[in-house]
Order: sequence, then C-alpha cells, then structure tokens
Amino acid sequence: MRAIVFLLCFFSIVAFAADKAPASTKSSGSQTQAASQGLQIVNVPPLQEIKGVVSWETLAQVVQSSSRSRITAIFTKEILALNDQEVKIQGFMMPLEPGQKQKHFLVSVNSATCPYCMPAGPEGVVEVLSTTPVKYGFEPIIVSGKFTVLKDDPMGLYYRLTNAVQASAK
Repeated sequence: MRAIVFLLCFFSIVAFAADKAPASTKSSGSQTQAASQGLQIVNVPPLQEIKGVVSWETLAQVVQSSSRSRITAIFTKEILALNDQEVKIQGFMMPLEPGQKQKHFLVSVNSATCPYCMPAGPEGVVEVLSTTPVKYGFEPIIVSGKFTVLKDDPMGLYYRLTNAVQASAK
C-alpha cells in the first residue's frame, strides 16, 4: 500500500516536472487538450536493446493464469533461468522514497510521462533495492544486482533486483 501512495505522489510530481522537459512537436486531439490545460506531452523514445542487459521482451514473456480468486504468473524457462543470477536491467526510474537520491525504487520499461497512468504492467517493472543511493532523473539508467523472480509477491510484482548498483552498458 505504501508503494502505491508513493507512486501516486510520484506521478503528481512528474506532471509538474513535465514543464521543464522538451515537449513533442506533434499535435493530436488529446495533446491539444493537454496543452490547453497547461500540460506538456513528452515524447520519450523506446529503450534500445543493449548486449549484456536483460531484454524487456524476455521479461514480458509471462502468461497470466486465473485460478479461483487469484491471478498467477507462469514464467518461461528463460525467465526462470535468470532467478538468483547477477544481471543488468535498463529502464526508467520510478522513485518510491522522497528525495533526489533513491535506494528503493522501480525501474520500468516505459517512462512515466503521464501523471495518471502506470507506465507498464508487472512484467514491465522491476523493484530495485540498491546498496548505494542512485540519483533520480528522467533519462534511462542501468542497474546491476541479484535478480529474483517473485512467484507470489503480495504487491503483485514479478521481479526484484537486490544488492543493486548503478552500472554501465559495458
């Protein structure tokens, strides 16, 4: 529950921070409406695949199954092979704590440019517990650490990275 409250606060901050980010030059009905309300739409390109970094396409290969009153995740062998391995993940930071530097945050496949939308489902988000604080920014980051596949997380997450540190693509 605490994570959801932080996410809602984060999305509110993103709405105000969007004023400082470059706006898309394309115009559509919803963008025109947003502009008339004083909001700017940020056009963020998708992440590029990097050799040695776990692909979001791989992490997205999860099948959700309904059984009784629960939805469970069925992971591929490729995903399960990543469990308890040291890996690198690239994505956009979503803070879960107040402040400019974060030790507990989410990394998402998509940038959180909409203050009212989740950037991805559970297959497109990794919870990160970092050993040292990582500075928040709008640019994608790479973090490395011990990857865990979460089979029954109470928050509905599928993936966690522990003992994480900010890394480079090399």
